[in-house]
Amino acid sequence: MTEPSTEQHAAPGNDHRWNRRRLRSNNEWLLLELLRTAGPTSRAQLARDSGLSKPTVSTALAALEQAGLVREAGTVAPDRGRIAVLYEADPRAGHVLGVDIGRAWLRLAVADLSGTVVARTDVRNRGRSGGAVARAVLQAAEEVTAQAGLRPEDVVEAVVGTPGVFDERTDRVRYAGNLPGWGRSGLIAGMRQGLGTSLTVHNDANLAAIGEYAVGAGVGSRLFLYILIGTGLGMGVVADGELFRGAHGAAGEIGFLPLLGAGAGGDPASVPAAGAGAGAGSLPVLTEQPQEGLPRRGMLESAVSGDAVVRAARELGMAPSGPLTAKAVFDAARSGTPAAVAAVRQEAQRLAHVVAAVSSVLDPDLVVLGGGLGHSADLLLRDVEETLHRLTPLRPRVAASALGDDAVLLGAIATALRTARPLIFDRRTGEP
Repeated sequence: MTEPSTEQHAAPGNDHRWNRRRLRSNNEWLLLELLRTAGPTSRAQLARDSGLSKPTVSTALAALEQAGLVREAGTVAPDRGRIAVLYEADPRAGHVLGVDIGRAWLRLAVADLSGTVVARTDVRNRGRSGGAVARAVLQAAEEVTAQAGLRPEDVVEAVVGTPGVFDERTDRVRYAGNLPGWGRSGLIAGMRQGLGTSLTVHNDANLAAIGEYAVGAGVGSRLFLYILIGTGLGMGVVADGELFRGAHGAAGEIGFLPLLGAGAGGDPASVPAAGAGAGAGSLPVLTEQPQEGLPRRGMLESAVSGDAVVRAARELGMAPSGPLTAKAVFDAARSGTPAAVAAVRQEAQRLAHVVAAVSSVLDPDLVVLGGGLGHSADLLLRDVEETLHRLTPLRPRVAASALGDDAVLLGAIATALRTARPLIFDRRTGEP
């Protein structure tokens, strides 16, 4: 909650009044959080759980109910004594907006304070410039807010997930090479103004990691990694429930890792076919410095991504009648096509190298594979685990994403709620 200003300390009388108000506020926040995590609860149970007296609980509940933060949720008949009224946190006290900006799709959802999605829209990202993408997001946000039966001002916090790294100093996104023009100055500020609410921007892999930790495969993990494999390659790190961002917000940008001396030379952007050249799972050589926003020649993303799978399948002789995509390669591998099977095995072996490298630095108890290729993790996991056992004694559990395409969006909602809940409490209880 907001700290008091210096004027509130000016006189002893003011100190006394402020301290009493702050004590009441702390009690109310404590009870509200207990209700949010425990669900419908009686006053007697709240007193036991909080250590507060029953009269204090009754006074605080009355204030929370008047502020629209708590509501009655039915009754319960105990074995002995009177029927007790149950209370719960009112999820309608505020709403948040989550946005996932990808190269192919824009996904938006409005959620209430319980995290329940009340409206959602998924639209194709047809923007050919940063400005077009920003306008499409604003239009979709207006539609999904109306779909939820809300006014724009009813949304108190918006969180956007995007490829690249958001620079808070310049209010720009950097290194989003798969979204042309997305790093242009003024785009984020324009979105913030268009939404008319607080808006923060985060890396998509980071938000996916938060989503998996909150409601997916990472629940209960002490330190886990989410590796996003799709158009690009990224990683989110969650330690003891907190996202690790690094000094400049770029922690987990493993797509920029250089590839040193593992291959047989040649074009560093190409992917040697499985079983050819330097051998299955080998990585190309770094030969030149990449430019921001351009394809990362000689970097890890050029060898471990959806495009790398497609290149490997072509070099292995896979020639479909239509356009070849990573999904088509995995579908063909599932049906036993030899070239596709070899390309998928190569991808799994390279992923194992990635897991081995990051495990030696971070020592995770769990690594989650997500993104577009995460849909086919069942084809990858066995080879990833077998290769990992050959590479290193550090062997964290490797699992598929439990949230699929919704990981970034749900992570955006979870992040927005962490800001929105105390903000709404302050506004509704009159805290300074």
